[in-house]
Amino acid sequence: MLKNEDHDSSAVLGRGDLAPDFSMTNSDGNAIKISDFKDKKKLVIYFYPKDFTPGCNTEASEFTRDYGKFSQADIEIIGISPDNIQSHISFREKLRIPFLLAADPANEISKKYGAYGLKSFMGKEYFGVTRSTFLVGKDGKIFKVFNKVKPRGHSQEVLESFK
Repeated sequence: MLKNEDHDSSAVLGRGDLAPDFSMTNSDGNAIKISDFKDKKKLVIYFYPKDFTPGCNTEASEFTRDYGKFSQADIEIIGISPDNIQSHISFREKLRIPFLLAADPANEISKKYGAYGLKSFMGKEYFGVTRSTFLVGKDGKIFKVFNKVKPRGHSQEVLESFK
């Protein structure tokens, strides 16, 4: 029997909802919050299961490839996974990721965004991060949500959504 007392499936966010605030540490070791971007930049907040896995490498590589286009459009990208900060540092270095990565080892952020839930793989059920992306306007409100994201081509799909 599958149990997870920490699972909170009540967090379902959609268009018009305020993006839940959270803190993270940037590559310089400084703490920053989502609310720091309000009225300054639009955001891509994307959740992925694990550093250095094929789908996550593809998604991060495509966002890295297109990062200049996002920057020109005043859009910041934040990738979030349950990996720890050390894993993120290695992931950023290996893939030359220019954007922020937030460590969420207790899945607190993914639960706030409803990006944590029941998954299945090879007939086994478990709780984990579901690959999803939230687009946030400068007003701090979510204007589009992508659920069950396919990594290949997602960066372009996100860029088009901001046009």
